[in-house]
Amino acid sequence: MNINDFRQISEYEWEIKRGFQSGMRVPVIVFADVQMLHESMKDTSLQQAINAAHLPGVVKNVCVMPDVHQGYGFPIGGVAATSLDNGVISPGAIGYDINCGVRLMASQIEYTEAKPFIEEIINKINSLCPSGVGKGGRLKLTKNEIEEVCATGVRWALRNGFATNDDIAFIEDRGCIDGANPSMISSRAIQRGMPQLGSLGSGNHFIEIDIVDKIENKEAAAILGLKKGCLVLQIHTGSRGLGHQVCSDYVKSFQHVAGKYRFNLPDRELVCAPLDSREGKNYLSAMCCAANFAFTNRQLLAFYSRRAFEEILSKIPGSFNLYTVYDLAHNIGKIENHEISGKGQTVCVHRKGATRAYGPGHNDLPGKYKEIGQPVLIPGSMGTHSWVMLGTNQAAQKSFSSCSHGAGRVMSRSQARKRFRGEKVRERLYEEGIFIRAGSMAGLSEEAPQVYKDVDRVVRCVVGANLASKVARLKPIAVIKG
Repeated sequence: MNINDFRQISEYEWEIKRGFQSGMRVPVIVFADVQMLHESMKDTSLQQAINAAHLPGVVKNVCVMPDVHQGYGFPIGGVAATSLDNGVISPGAIGYDINCGVRLMASQIEYTEAKPFIEEIINKINSLCPSGVGKGGRLKLTKNEIEEVCATGVRWALRNGFATNDDIAFIEDRGCIDGANPSMISSRAIQRGMPQLGSLGSGNHFIEIDIVDKIENKEAAAILGLKKGCLVLQIHTGSRGLGHQVCSDYVKSFQHVAGKYRFNLPDRELVCAPLDSREGKNYLSAMCCAANFAFTNRQLLAFYSRRAFEEILSKIPGSFNLYTVYDLAHNIGKIENHEISGKGQTVCVHRKGATRAYGPGHNDLPGKYKEIGQPVLIPGSMGTHSWVMLGTNQAAQKSFSSCSHGAGRVMSRSQARKRFRGEKVRERLYEEGIFIRAGSMAGLSEEAPQVYKDVDRVVRCVVGANLASKVARLKPIAVIKG
């Protein structure tokens, strides 16, 4: 591909027309500046978006966010909606880490007061929140308990003393997506999930203490409880081995479905099933189970992080409470109503490496946020800023109310390991005043700040395209990497 293959809509919006490749049912819209557009052509992510435009029942357009990079079958940073009547659901267009997402928790704790205790806090969180490949959490649950978590989500945590009603109010879908049926997930998925609830995982997952270092929208920041100079906490993880197994199981079973329904797809990694079929309904129920597990997983990490703050900061006067600002999903399929060709239509929105971004007034928002819109969280890489944003009503028209989920990789993990040494990455971050706790030096090299795009440019693109607006910028001071 080259720049001449795109029709420029605006400075931050580009179209690959439906006729670009035979079989495309809808165009592809890319949100990026011209430099990021050129960079996105270095891997197969845009071709994957074009392939997604072949999905049966896909409507309006396939969207590509500025943090896009190559994924399994479907680009990370991609959004596609399929009709509930004649469309499909594709596990690859949702991802292996189902409901990988981010929670933001805020406080009124001044950094100047807490500064002497930051290393102690991050050490305590690290001891309470296990991380790493295959690592389990502090809880060892039974099969029946895991099935209950999958069915009821964060309500399980509330019943067992790990959550508050205020937590639930500020989680996407109140921490439980309806339609979950644990009988639709394999015994292997249950077994993998049994020891892992309340654990961080590996890769790009993290727990991070930040300072609110810049306020862009004072009114919205006040509503969200963000105060300049105060500490906040971000938690980024998902459904661990349970979600990965759900995706693996259904990708494998769907390999046989394409022939049954006579689908002709350009990439077998986009295997799918009709939404109204038995196979499609079973996967949707299983995906909801994994999503509910992930919401609960982040809730338990939030619970133990609160405990660490309370234990360490009880040494200083004042309130040291951490409260939930918002918790949202990155990799998810959601049944939503959107305007298509001037008419309301129920669709399944596949978001992979993208977040929901409802604008002001949407009925699904907590009452407190209805006048400002949904919080959108865009973490940077460790060592760089993160942003708190708000969804817009324009996003409903442009991107199925979706926005970027982070900075986005520009380098593979194998490339990063060859180029960076974990020890050097840690030394550099310490020099910048950032405490790092990591499961391994190899893992740290894979997550070096240089392997990610400039998050400020990503944010500039989504603001320029009117997908989200700025509220506050966060500066990292301590990070736990899986």
